[in-house]
Amino acid sequence: MSLPELFIIAVGLSMDAFAVSICKGLCMPRMNWRNAVIAGLYFGGFQAGMPVIGYLLGSQFKEAITSYDHWIAFLLLGIIGINMIKESFSNDEVECTDCSLEPKNMFMLAIATSIDALAVGVTFAFLKVQIIPAVSFIGVTTFTLSVAGIKVGNVFGTRFKSKAEFAGGVILILMGIKILLQHLFGM
Repeated sequence: MSLPELFIIAVGLSMDAFAVSICKGLCMPRMNWRNAVIAGLYFGGFQAGMPVIGYLLGSQFKEAITSYDHWIAFLLLGIIGINMIKESFSNDEVECTDCSLEPKNMFMLAIATSIDALAVGVTFAFLKVQIIPAVSFIGVTTFTLSVAGIKVGNVFGTRFKSKAEFAGGVILILMGIKILLQHLFGM
């Protein structure tokens, strides 16, 4: 997997954490860089850790499903992407009033925003991606976008939340299609 492809996946995966970070920033009366870094560490850490778990799980079953791995990657990325797009159009108001950075709260948010990364880790096993550089890149990207999300939320509010989710969904769907086309047509 090339660096531009990995960057696209990293940005796509980071969009949920970015959206939650916007909410966190929205309820902060003043921008607090310490809190932004704490949020970034939680989200970036989990976004880097979940693909490792997915990769290890995918590696266990790789031999049994090698002839279908491209379809699995396509379906996982497609489903995740469609779900993100659907959420971007949801009329449900996201509760942005909880500014808490308590470990229990941040732990739950970090897990919730990184479940997609677990599935991507499974696809990484099928694609023989070098996992350590990949997850490092994903973690740093998510950290950076989470810190930026706190700032964006603090300055602009929730105006960009649905656009971020939509963009992340489209990115993941396009990556899934690319993987499928590469396998089917040797591109």
